[in-house]
Amino acid sequence: MPGYNSKFDLSVEDMDLIETALRQTKADLSARVIPEAVQHDKADDSLRAADETLRQIHDLLGRLHNQKVFYRPRNGAYIGG
Repeated sequence: MPGYNSKFDLSVEDMDLIETALRQTKADLSARVIPEAVQHDKADDSLRAADETLRQIHDLLGRLHNQKVFYRPRNGAYIGG
């Protein structure tokens, strides 16, 4: 049985595009779910599925953020901005 590919060759621009698409999908899904949740007193299956998808997207965005290496100069004072 074949295994999964564990090595990906993605550029910084590819990762930025993926992150932007995930953020847009999360925003669109959130905008759709919130009015539906207000209208319904009880949680139905579509809201649960959308909520789970939002949680997965949020988790993935967090893992992508944690893998980033932020630049900090080795010498001199760091001035954040």
